[in-house]
Amino acid sequence: MNRMNGADSLVVTLKLAGVDVCFTNPGTSEMHFVAALDRSERIRCVLALQENVATGAADGYGRMAGKPAATLLHLGPGLANGLANIHNAKKARAPMLNIVGDHATYHVKFNAPLTSDIEGIARPVSDWVKTTQKSDDVGIDAAVATREAASWPGRIATLILPADASWSPTDLIGDPLIPEGPAKPDPAKVEAAAKALKSAKKAAIFVTGMPLQDDNPLLLGKIKAATGCDVIAPTANRRIDRGAGRFNVIRLPYVLDHSIPMLAQYDTLILVGAPEPVGFFAYPNKPSQLAPEGCNIVELASHAENTVGALELLIEALGAGDAEPEVTPLALPDDVGAMAGDPVDLDNLCRAIAMTIPENAIICDESITTGRHFYPAFATARPHTLLHVTGGAIGGGLPLAVGAAIACPDRKVIVLQSDGSGMYTNQALWTMAREDLDVAVFLFSNRSYKILVGEMKGVGAAEPGPVARDMFSLDRPEIEWTGLARSMGVEAQRVTTAGELLPAFERAIAEPGPRLVEIML
Repeated sequence: MNRMNGADSLVVTLKLAGVDVCFTNPGTSEMHFVAALDRSERIRCVLALQENVATGAADGYGRMAGKPAATLLHLGPGLANGLANIHNAKKARAPMLNIVGDHATYHVKFNAPLTSDIEGIARPVSDWVKTTQKSDDVGIDAAVATREAASWPGRIATLILPADASWSPTDLIGDPLIPEGPAKPDPAKVEAAAKALKSAKKAAIFVTGMPLQDDNPLLLGKIKAATGCDVIAPTANRRIDRGAGRFNVIRLPYVLDHSIPMLAQYDTLILVGAPEPVGFFAYPNKPSQLAPEGCNIVELASHAENTVGALELLIEALGAGDAEPEVTPLALPDDVGAMAGDPVDLDNLCRAIAMTIPENAIICDESITTGRHFYPAFATARPHTLLHVTGGAIGGGLPLAVGAAIACPDRKVIVLQSDGSGMYTNQALWTMAREDLDVAVFLFSNRSYKILVGEMKGVGAAEPGPVARDMFSLDRPEIEWTGLARSMGVEAQRVTTAGELLPAFERAIAEPGPRLVEIML
């Protein structure tokens, strides 16, 4: 019987530790890992045509599966290509295990063209980084890396695998290790939060993470029912389960002219798994910290603590165990609210999407300016799960859907995607077709980076002139998304009027496999 090599040890160890999927874009240094995956057939391999698709898909998978997928990336430049969506995953606190190939240890000193400081590239977006030195260490290091990625609340682990550690023989594999769980809630924090809520004139809970998933929002609803406080989520969140039959959590607006007045009414803010609210960017003569001056900010639990357990203890401290949370009713629009030939606008677009969201759908939202109206409009739609691009690095929407669809093959996945950011990772359409994923992409085509027009005004720069307008526009030449999608194997349709919205959306939802609807705005 042939001995294993380091790559075989890696595959066996990952599978024993519960890693079932690897999103790949390999190169020469990773060929022995590829061969080991081929031999074992233990792990599902999903090819991405660009590394940012692989890392974004791993983000979506981790959020929905609750455990890490692996990525396979080629040396430092391959890792760098996937960095934006690793950044997004880190902000989401999603579990992810990156396997990055490197030159053989003896080859590094020759400074070949692809030689780079891989650890230096990985550290800013990773919670744990290690370079394996020899084949006998591969399994042990892989077990540790998987434990780190799976530890609460989800971490980014990056394991760098030199080619000779991969191809050299070994008899060793790593035993699965138990991930670290959350820290226990702090009774002193619970007492302080209960006291603050009881004495507040107007309070809000600012919350993200696990309390927004599954049935946990009902705990927040109990606290609201007992105290009258509001419950607010940050602008972008790892996952929110919402819709009919669930407690509705409102969301902090992106635009400071809306978020600052919203928070100005509160004298008390209770933080649950979330930092103090701050602006996405700095703007002249506007605050970075958004809570009003003098606001009593009390942390119930940090992201490292058991936030759900802390809420349960808070309910006990408030005597709110019997409080009845208010849940949203199912209230779908009667129609699109437009005549057949009317142009598409935000109102009829919101109504058409709300009417067609199927029960238990997963929505990956990267709709940027178009989507600012979607969140409140979908509160009373059928129950669904919402994933945001948490780190602000655009190009996350389409890859998130790839990972979510693989994690939850029995659920329809919908992407709400702006056209500009969609071009960053349009290769995800090819992976959707190759894997026959049940994804409906609603592509909003305003042929511009429209958000930048508002941002230019927000920072106090001059009104956009011809040079600026040219940098914001995507119409020279026009991007034909239906043709782009079809070229990658995804059926596509263009919608130009309000009357076409509902039939196009209903078809994309009803038919299995990937579909794209380009909506001209």
